[in-house]
Amino acid sequence: KVLWTVLVTMLGYSSSLPVGEDALCTAEELAKYRIIFTGKWSQTAFPKQYPLYRPPAQWSSLLGVTHSSDYNMWKKNEYASNGVRDFAEKGEAWALMKEIEEAGEKIQSVHGIFSAPAISSGTGQTSTELEAHPRHPLVSFVVRIVPSPDWFVGIDSLNLCEGNHWTDEVSVDLFPYDAGTDSGFTFSSPNFATIPQDTVTEITCSSPSHPANSFYYPKLKMLPPIAQVTMVKLKKSQLGLSAPFINLPAKSNEVIDSVS
Repeated sequence: KVLWTVLVTMLGYSSSLPVGEDALCTAEELAKYRIIFTGKWSQTAFPKQYPLYRPPAQWSSLLGVTHSSDYNMWKKNEYASNGVRDFAEKGEAWALMKEIEEAGEKIQSVHGIFSAPAISSGTGQTSTELEAHPRHPLVSFVVRIVPSPDWFVGIDSLNLCEGNHWTDEVSVDLFPYDAGTDSGFTFSSPNFATIPQDTVTEITCSSPSHPANSFYYPKLKMLPPIAQVTMVKLKKSQLGLSAPFINLPAKSNEVIDSVS
């Protein structure tokens, strides 16, 4: 009788445990999306220290994954991985891709990797396709702000699944983040490693609170979006041949910083 009571208690407890966000997805099929990244980093919106040359304002290639809640490419207020550090500081993707591959092999938390070409100016668009799985409905990606010490924009674990169906379309305004690995204040700051490493933090018009900071606009209530991402679910009639996987360069080029 005692054992039965203990067993019932344990079963009741386990059934009340919280489940991951992706566990709620009961969609039956895979879903394909077109992801469109739009740079809004203009001299009009961000006039302070706007980079005009060597190199001019631009965006690196976009690198992203579809995954489960067991994996995080990056997370606000947590330490960036070595791969995210290399990508945010130099636009080098190999270490980050290795981390993604290892996560997929060890805990099967990653469904797929996707990438989109760089944008050679502060404004413009780039796009690619991604595939989400019912057990891997979350999307994360990073795009490096070029030039910058270790600044980037991106999304952490956006869920594309709502119950038993996939979201048709979603748009998110993007704001700059500091990877916490370089202490430079301006777009063109020389390398100055942050020791000890800090956590990933959002850059705002008042934080870091220093007049030398390139995003310091004390008269604003908040920064305007520096970029935007839109994900649109593709209908079966829109599905064509899958885009070939784009190989990222082993070494970045700060002027172009694009995929090969």
